[in-house]
Amino acid sequence: MRMNVTARPGEVDPRPLSARSVVLSLLLGVHPPELAAKDLVRAVEPFGVGGSTLRAALSRMTAAGDLRRTDGGYRLSDRLLERQLRQDEAARPHTRAWDGDWEMVVITATGRGPAERADLRARLAALRLAELREGVWLRPANLRRPLPADLDEVAQHYTARPEGPARELAATLWQLDAWATMARSLLAHVARADRPADRLTAFAAVVRHLLADPVLPPELLPADWPGARLRAAYADYQREITAAEWARGHRA
Repeated sequence: MRMNVTARPGEVDPRPLSARSVVLSLLLGVHPPELAAKDLVRAVEPFGVGGSTLRAALSRMTAAGDLRRTDGGYRLSDRLLERQLRQDEAARPHTRAWDGDWEMVVITATGRGPAERADLRARLAALRLAELREGVWLRPANLRRPLPADLDEVAQHYTARPEGPARELAATLWQLDAWATMARSLLAHVARADRPADRLTAFAAVVRHLLADPVLPPELLPADWPGARLRAAYADYQREITAAEWARGHRA
């Protein structure tokens, strides 16, 4: 998963969002993910997106299958609804108390092409599994989420308990220090960002980073893990956007 970073670790890349990215970021953040056309016009104005630019972006996004036209507005497509679910889960992961068990997924299918293998790896990573060695993926069993049923066609799922120290195993599977360093940089960046466009750009990077959080049990995390603080900052921003949109709608 690409993080919005520069060549120097932990530094946030302040590149601006396109009109498409602004629209997607706004719709991904509202529930249900639908806005009337007039509300979209008002919503994108603080981010420097003009009416003609918005209309062109909406036309392209509808043709590409990103959006669906509704009565007077636009809604995320079914494909992007799945992305919103992943984003919501990243912001508010469903966890349970950890008893020491680990999930282990062993790939059993053979004869798959490079594209199929890459797709499977991306799916397993999105499930917050990490690859111990080729074809063996695992993570602590502290997430409340079933594995997709179709994984049974290509893999076997087991419950295991490593013999070695679990904390050391977690440190080999995930780059925890790098993730924490970037999270702290993002927290500092969003605290400095004051313009609407800068804040939207910053929090788009926050969401991408949260998607890469392994969501490990507290027992396996380094001290002063910034995951909860990053999620809290994003939750505050969602409330900020919702309140601003409500105020704009009542001024119209």
